Amino acid sequence: MNIVILGSGFAALTAVKKTRKEAPDANITVIAPSKELIYLPSIIWIPSKIRKGDDLKIDMTNFFKRQNVDFIQARVTDITNKGRTVHTDNGDFENDGLIIASGGRFIKKLPGIEHVITPCEGILAAEKIKDKLDSMTGGTIAIGFGGNPKEPSAMRGGPMFEFLFGIDTLLRRQGRRDKFEIIFFNPAEKPGLRLGAKVPDLILGMMAKKDIKTHLGHKMKAFERNKVITEGGEINADLILFMPGMTGPAWAQDSEIAKSEGGLIKANAFCQVEGMEKTYVAGDSGSFPGPDWQPKQAHAADIQAEACSRNLVTELNGKEDLETFKHELFCIIDTLSHGILIKRTDKGTFMLPGLRVMHFAKRFFETLYLKQYR
Repeated sequence: MNIVILGSGFAALTAVKKTRKEAPDANITVIAPSKELIYLPSIIWIPSKIRKGDDLKIDMTNFFKRQNVDFIQARVTDITNKGRTVHTDNGDFENDGLIIASGGRFIKKLPGIEHVITPCEGILAAEKIKDKLDSMTGGTIAIGFGGNPKEPSAMRGGPMFEFLFGIDTLLRRQGRRDKFEIIFFNPAEKPGLRLGAKVPDLILGMMAKKDIKTHLGHKMKAFERNKVITEGGEINADLILFMPGMTGPAWAQDSEIAKSEGGLIKANAFCQVEGMEKTYVAGDSGSFPGPDWQPKQAHAADIQAEACSRNLVTELNGKEDLETFKHELFCIIDTLSHGILIKRTDKGTFMLPGLRVMHFAKRFFETLYLKQYR
C-alpha cells in the first residue's frame, strides 16, 4: 500500500510513527515545504533567551530514515480524485491512502494587522519580540488574541497568556517592570473559558495581581502602527502582540474539498474527510465534531493523528472497525517561573495553579518530545 502524509508538524510526524507501526511494509511518503520541525510551544522562551531559535529547529532526515519514509519537498496546491491525487508545485502524486496534516493559517483580515506581531507564526516572530523588548526603555505593551467566529475551536489563546505572563516576569527580573504598562485585550468578557469554567477568574486574578490592565468584551476593528482599535475604544501601544483566529490551509481555500463554515477541512468523528475515500485529516487543518472547547494544540493533533493512522490502515486492510478519537485538552500555561497545569476532558477540568515545578516540567517535556526526532 502506498500512503501519503502531508505536512511536517506534530500531527504529520505522529502519523508517520503510528502508520509505520500499523503498516510495517507500507510505502510511506511525506510531502511538505520543509524537512524540518519547529517546536512552537517553546518559542515563548525566546524573548527571555531561555531558548534560541536554533534550539527549536529539528531536521527530520534521520527520523525519516529510521522510519523508512520518502520525503518530497513541495507545497500542496489541491487534492482531487476523491483523495487519490495530490497536486503540488513539484508535480502530482498518487496514493492508496492519504493523511492531511498540513496545518492551518491565521486569519489576517483586520485592517492594519501588518503592524502587529503574531507570535505563533514562528521563530522569526518570537525573535522580533525579543529584539523589540531589548530596544525599549519603557512604554505600553498590548497583548491579545481573537478567534474564528464560525469555528469556535480555531483559536490559540494559551500561548498568548504565556507571552503575557512571561514578558511580565522578564521585565520584573530585569528590574524595569515599573517603566512599562501591559494591557491584555480580548473580545470575550471571560477569556480562557474554553479551558474550564474556573480558568477565567484564575487568569484575570493573576493579571490583577501583576498589575496587568485589561480591555475585554469588545470586538476588534483594526490596528494602526501604535494602536489597537476596538468597538469599545482604542489602546495606544508601543508593541502589539496579537494572535488571530485560524482557518484552513491556503491550498484548500479554492479547492473542492469539503470545508466547514469556518474554512477548515470537514471531517467526521473518525477523522475521515467528508466526500473523499481513504482520506483523513488531523491537527490544525481539520474541523471535527465534538465539544466547542476542543483545542487546536499539539496534544490534540497527536491524538487525532493516531486515529487517522489506525483507521486508514484498518480501511486499507478491508476492515470496518474504525475508532473515534478522544477529546482532551492538556497544557501548562507557563509564566517563565511557574506553570498552571490544565487538563480538560468530557468529565470536566482538572487544574493545578502556579507551581514552580510545572515550569521545569514543561522544559523537560520539550527535551523528551524532541529526543524521538533527533
